[in-house]
Amino acid sequence: MFCPKCGTQNPETGKFCRSCGTDLGNVSEALTGNLKPPAALCDRKGRPISFEGAIVKFFTGIAFMAVSIALAFSGTGRGWWFWMLIPAFMSLGAGVAQFVQLRRAGQGRGMVFTSAQNVISAAPAASLPPTQTNYVTPESRYKTGDLVPPSVTDNTTRHLELDTEGQTMTLPKK
Repeated sequence: MFCPKCGTQNPETGKFCRSCGTDLGNVSEALTGNLKPPAALCDRKGRPISFEGAIVKFFTGIAFMAVSIALAFSGTGRGWWFWMLIPAFMSLGAGVAQFVQLRRAGQGRGMVFTSAQNVISAAPAASLPPTQTNYVTPESRYKTGDLVPPSVTDNTTRHLELDTEGQTMTLPKK
C-alpha cells in the first residue's frame, strides 16, 4: 500500500508509514473494505447531537435570561432573580458548545467511502502515487571532515621527496 501523505510504498500489514510516520490504519481498512463510517456525535447522556437541539438549548438560555432580567426590574424576585442566571448560562453554553461541535464535525467530514472500490474509482489516476518509488539517499549537511578535527600528523611528510609511484623516498638533500 502507498502512504497517502508521502507516497512511499509500505507493507500491506503496516500500521505506520516507514518514511513519514503517518497512521495507515484507515488506509488498510479501506483497502480491505472494513472502513466504518464515522460515529455520530453524542452528548454525555448518549443522545445524538443535532442542530435543532443546539438551537433549542441556545434559545432556552435566552428565555431564562429574559425572565431573570424581568424579575430583577419588576421587584417580584427580590432576592432570587440572579439564581435564574445559572440555568440561563448553562443552556446558552450547552447550545453554543453543541453548535461548535457540529460545525467542526461538518468541516472535517469530507467524502465518506463504504468500500475500497469506491475509493479507487473516486480517485483520478493522476493523484495516485507512482508504481515505482524513486529512492533518494539522504544527504547530511555535515561532511565527515567537518565533524572530525584535523589530524596532528597531517602534512608532516610534505617535505619528503616522492618517487614515480607517489611514495616517499628520503629526506631532501640540502
